[in-house]
Amino acid sequence: PGCRGAQGRFAYKLLHDLFANYSSALRPVEDTDRALNVTLQVTLSQIIDMDERNQVLTSYLWVRQAWLDAHLTWDKDDYGGIDSIRIPSSYVWRPDIILYNNADEHFGGSMETNVVLRSDGHIMWDSPAITKSSCKVDVSYFPFDGQRCRLTFGSWTYNGNQIDLRNRLDTGDLTDFVENVEWEVLGMPATRNVITYGCCSEPYPDVTYTLLLRRRASFYIFNLLLPCIMVSFLAPLGFYLLADSGEKVSLGVTVLLALTVFQLLVAESMPPSESVPLIGKYYIATMTMITASTALTIFIMNVHHCGPGARPVPPWARRLILHHMARLCCVYEVGESCKSPQRALGGQAATGDAGGLWESCGEGEVGTEAAGCPWDHCLCHHDALLRNVGYIAGCFRRHRANQRRTSEWKKVAKVMDRFFMWVFFLMVFLMSMLVLGNAA
Repeated sequence: PGCRGAQGRFAYKLLHDLFANYSSALRPVEDTDRALNVTLQVTLSQIIDMDERNQVLTSYLWVRQAWLDAHLTWDKDDYGGIDSIRIPSSYVWRPDIILYNNADEHFGGSMETNVVLRSDGHIMWDSPAITKSSCKVDVSYFPFDGQRCRLTFGSWTYNGNQIDLRNRLDTGDLTDFVENVEWEVLGMPATRNVITYGCCSEPYPDVTYTLLLRRRASFYIFNLLLPCIMVSFLAPLGFYLLADSGEKVSLGVTVLLALTVFQLLVAESMPPSESVPLIGKYYIATMTMITASTALTIFIMNVHHCGPGARPVPPWARRLILHHMARLCCVYEVGESCKSPQRALGGQAATGDAGGLWESCGEGEVGTEAAGCPWDHCLCHHDALLRNVGYIAGCFRRHRANQRRTSEWKKVAKVMDRFFMWVFFLMVFLMSMLVLGNAA
């Protein structure tokens, strides 16, 4: 106890002797023409927030500064062997090292912590600081992007001839870093720069720490990218819906509105810059594709609902669509297969059967009429009967022709639906692979 009491008296005496004639306003050097060496070391403790929209990085740092104060030395044997003391940092001269790219509106500095003063005059000042620094955010490959945020430290008033600022290590200290859920830290290299500004002719050294960040994309993949891909694969299925269902156009419009909502969610978190993020390009391409598919659906529905008054199918469309594309897309009628030849004589056989039926019925009636009445009595009704039968047969033939024409236009629409369905499926698949390839 007596020894500890003696140490306390020696420490009090040491503090009184050191600061009796000391001023913290002047640079502590014996020769004012020589520069004071200041070493800087930064430890990254935590990334608090990365505001991409405002391009501000909020981080928690431990800043260590060390320099030699020529006016604060003592012989430790004269003071009971005391080699170091801890005193408030406001007692000693401190270099005005600040963060050049500070983006805090209050411009808060380091915390007022104690300094460690050694007998040879070396001072070490460790202070924690929550900094907001400006960071140029490039979101071209969002959500698979990486960022390079710089933290530039330097003296505000002392030039390189007065303070020689140097980095203690070639990289920032990441041993005590708390992992961030959104960003992965790849490194924090440090470089020393000497810059001559336009205001002054003297050089100003600074130490720049480059924080290399890579975004953890799992959250955005499962919440923004995969739902968009699944919704995009619904758009080509609109071609597979029956035209009589009345839901073909509404499906495309619904998918378009869903993608618009996802696009707005991405736009809210991105900075309003000219660089469009990768996922935004995917949304725009998919929305353009869905708009085109909806327009094609309206056109195909118009073809499907061609009435009896429509023109016949052109020969080139009959040959290209009803023969080649129908076989390619496996579109066939009931009783056919995609490998069997089309039965084009079915309508003729039906017409022939119907004509034979009318002829047989006509012959039966005429025979009955002839058997039941004299020939000269039936001869007066023969011409009228033939005209009536011919009129009925002509109406039947015109009805069959209109049905055949309408069915051909419906088959053209069906073939075009199936063809564009596979085309748009391929486009969605290629766009998805392109996005994932650029991400890799």
